[in-house]
Amino acid sequence: MDLALVWFFLIAALWTAYLVLEGFDFGVGMLMSLLPRGDAAHREKERRVLVNSIGPVWDGNEVWLITAGAATFAVFPEWYATLFSGFYLPLLAILVALIVRGVAFEYRGKIADAVWARRCDIAIQVGSWVPAILWGVTFANLVRGVRLDEDFQYVGGFWALLNPFALLGGLTTLVLFLLHGAVFVALKTDGEIRARARRFAGVLSVEALVVAGGWAVWAQVAYSPAWTWAVVAVAALALVGVLLTNRAGREGYAFTLSAVTIVAAVVLIFGSMFPDVMPGLDGGTSLSITDAASTPYTLTVVTWVAVVLTPLVILYQAWTYWVFRRRLTVDHIPAPGGLTWKKIKESAF
Repeated sequence: MDLALVWFFLIAALWTAYLVLEGFDFGVGMLMSLLPRGDAAHREKERRVLVNSIGPVWDGNEVWLITAGAATFAVFPEWYATLFSGFYLPLLAILVALIVRGVAFEYRGKIADAVWARRCDIAIQVGSWVPAILWGVTFANLVRGVRLDEDFQYVGGFWALLNPFALLGGLTTLVLFLLHGAVFVALKTDGEIRARARRFAGVLSVEALVVAGGWAVWAQVAYSPAWTWAVVAVAALALVGVLLTNRAGREGYAFTLSAVTIVAAVVLIFGSMFPDVMPGLDGGTSLSITDAASTPYTLTVVTWVAVVLTPLVILYQAWTYWVFRRRLTVDHIPAPGGLTWKKIKESAF
């Protein structure tokens, strides 16, 4: 089989891993202002439970984004150049949001101050909401098609990316990630916050059926091949399964089915793009897999590198999830141990 074609499917798999794993990260981050209840002290403990639920894994999940980007740069340089130049503003916004979010995760507990913690919480939420929406906008435009000139340069402009189909795609990823995060919180915590997360997941599963179902049918009717109807059906059944298993208190099954929904969404996206990496809008110029691919020698080298390194990444990440598999409650949260502003000023001056 042509290595360029193989790498098209491998990059789809890398994006699948990223969106499934980072998807619940985004969901947990967005829920930090929605799930906690009680007085100020109790809400702070519940927010710390949410942060700790993804604390050991969030940065490892982002490895798959770096891997997908690096693989695209090495294997499909024309795709990388066209995508990152044409979609510069939304991708820059995602990058800035991820940086702000990562800094907030790392420094939230460094200073024992309520105002500091609240500002970090806002940064985490903004850094979760923005990518959750913009990834959907980006991929929806790839399904719909973009305007390219004969040199494969994007000529549509920024505002053309904010079309109704793409905006509905952004709302779809937003709802799916919120649902994925709520189910993850129910799976990873116990006590009141677990029950609350299950109630959120029940509501969100119905909303996801409506929003994601509407976008998927629109994509299927307007832009996708006939065989991806099966993918749409799988996604719909998985969302129904999330609703039922969550209601029965089987969070593990609910989380698995939520992940299946995201996998089906990625299959629909890449199935709609195939055999192009950037389809042309309304039958215009398209960037095909062949046109975007590197030389055969580069493809061979990158393939061997992936064969050696990818299993190591998977093993390490699986070990991390296994080690931090226990449920968390507010009783596991110790008193704040960070520095105070007074101590910082004394040490500085």
